[in-house]
Amino acid sequence: MTYSGEVRVGGPADVHELKDLMITKVAVGPMDNNAYLLRCRATDEQLLIDAANDAETLLGTIGADGIASVVTTHRHADHWQALAEVVAATGARTYAGRHDAEGIPVPTQVPLDDGDTVRVGRVRLTARHLVGHTPGSVALVYDDPHGHPHVFTGDCLFPGGVGNTRKDPEAFASLIHDVETKIFEPLPDETWVYPGHGNDTTLGAERPHLPEWRARGW
Repeated sequence: MTYSGEVRVGGPADVHELKDLMITKVAVGPMDNNAYLLRCRATDEQLLIDAANDAETLLGTIGADGIASVVTTHRHADHWQALAEVVAATGARTYAGRHDAEGIPVPTQVPLDDGDTVRVGRVRLTARHLVGHTPGSVALVYDDPHGHPHVFTGDCLFPGGVGNTRKDPEAFASLIHDVETKIFEPLPDETWVYPGHGNDTTLGAERPHLPEWRARGW
């Protein structure tokens, strides 16, 4: 089956199979949050991005092998509702952006700064600190050595725009600056984008609209 990235709450997961990494996407909770399970194909170590809701579904997706770590992309409550239960069941290390850790009720064992490395088995992810949706949001970039990059953007970048900045001009200016300079500028059009809600996209599909987003202010 070809990966589409189109999932719905209560429906099946979708799996993106790369040479070194398997990415399983599942939708959970009343706000249709996406959670992503990353599995290193060489070691079978697993990492979860956003234990958003519905611990039963997440733990079923994780399976008997468990997870070594869980990354929370930002402090908003819809992205950590199942975090305590998942951590209790798996013993996973917890990661989050340094400036959002205080807003997440499960203690963050590894605070992330811009450029930090997060590993899942032999696979290396790079954290990018994006300010505006929250003070400490992080995206994770996987620069696939066998193909194009993949980026997990939380609520900072979606098809059609950046994340919600609540009509705050300073927050919007900060977020679009960070998204442009840390995501769009260094990464190619082929980069696959996995957002915190909804369907996936690519940087190439969104790049032509950056001036429009700046002009409208959201």
